[in-house]
Amino acid sequence: MGLLLEARITEHAVELLHRGQRVAAHPRSAHKGGFTTVVAHLPAAHRAHLEWTPERLMHWGQSIGVATGRLVARLIEERRHPEHGYRACLGLLSLARRYGKERLEAASLIALELGTAKYAHVKAILVNERDKAAVSTVPSWTSPPHEHVRGPGYYQ
Repeated sequence: MGLLLEARITEHAVELLHRGQRVAAHPRSAHKGGFTTVVAHLPAAHRAHLEWTPERLMHWGQSIGVATGRLVARLIEERRHPEHGYRACLGLLSLARRYGKERLEAASLIALELGTAKYAHVKAILVNERDKAAVSTVPSWTSPPHEHVRGPGYYQ
């Protein structure tokens, strides 16, 4: 909204003032880097995230596939606060709408094999169709056995 606010910071609280009138007050965390949140002061989009739980996101990931479920779990576990991983999880899971569940599962498997759990890496795998290349590495044709084929035992 473009309002100019002043911040009054004490050892135990943070106050926000507009033209000398307090418009918000938050307790300060006693821990360095800690968070304190007043739900009423969150934007609507952030309040919507409160409806999500780690279990709900992991269940959604598992419904796509085992690898996607593991990737969602890693995204949540890597964060100091699980809520900080929700946005990345929702982004990852939304890739199923655009690319399909099968492709997302294949891309998630590749990401896990590469040791990454980043949304950007999974999306890049899908955009570059690397997930399709991984699936197509299995030969679709093999030579039928006959008397002129020596086989692998011959070369040992």
